[in-house]
Amino acid sequence: MEIKARAKINITLDVLSKREDGYHNVKMIMQTVDLYDTLHLEKTDSGITVSTNLPYLPTDKRNIAYKAAQLFFSTLNIDTAGIKINIHKRIPVAAGLAGGSTDAAAVLIGLNKIFKTELTTDELKVLGGRLGADVPYCILGGTALAEGIGDVITLLPPMPNTIIVLAKPPVSVSTAYVYGKLNVEGITIRPDTEAVINAIYNKDLMGITKGMYNVLEAVTTKEHRIINRIKNIMLGSGALNAMMSGSGPTVFGVFDHEVSARKAVNKLRTIVSDIFVVNTYNSNYGER
Repeated sequence: MEIKARAKINITLDVLSKREDGYHNVKMIMQTVDLYDTLHLEKTDSGITVSTNLPYLPTDKRNIAYKAAQLFFSTLNIDTAGIKINIHKRIPVAAGLAGGSTDAAAVLIGLNKIFKTELTTDELKVLGGRLGADVPYCILGGTALAEGIGDVITLLPPMPNTIIVLAKPPVSVSTAYVYGKLNVEGITIRPDTEAVINAIYNKDLMGITKGMYNVLEAVTTKEHRIINRIKNIMLGSGALNAMMSGSGPTVFGVFDHEVSARKAVNKLRTIVSDIFVVNTYNSNYGER
């Protein structure tokens, strides 16, 4: 089986509080985009093997796709068969785009079909939540509100289809580090998530982009000034708005004209090599 594991962006990202278990309660609007890794899954007699096109990625138990297969087999008590997983990575690694989480989600979805185990979407989401906070959302895809630690998902109507320019600067960002540096009590500007949800229901792209905001930018931009440079280039080229996705460092711009998007790409190439022009993608588990 071949399956596409699509990236996500955060239209809004708000951090409400720090929990006793070390995680944070969040409220954020997630959106799938049509940038994807391709996973090829092949049933074998036994064992789990993972291979990728990137030589620096681990292919053993450290790989979240491996962990997803291991969790699936142990939960379903499958010990008479195995799986070979090949991942062709296109989504940049450690970029704030859920590249690892979406690969894990694709493995769970694919194995459920290959082995005809007939797990429901909710059951798959529970499994995914044991692998990472973004995995339940990646199982669903589309436009959604994520709450809790990111694992409580409410599907929203599809966001209007539009052009998204993604630009990942050549820096690495640790999600744990960013959240660790965030002073939740000191946050003074937050996204108006409800206003953005209303704009989504009204298919109001201008209203959606007007409300875009990510509270984690305050931390990451202090460490990496290139993020604001990218945002300014996108805005100066005609983006309706531009924002960092997740804990970064990838920045995305929302464009309503391809000419403006291409203008931004041409300017961005002087400082960034990882640039993608994609569209929003509205799907759900049943269409994967």
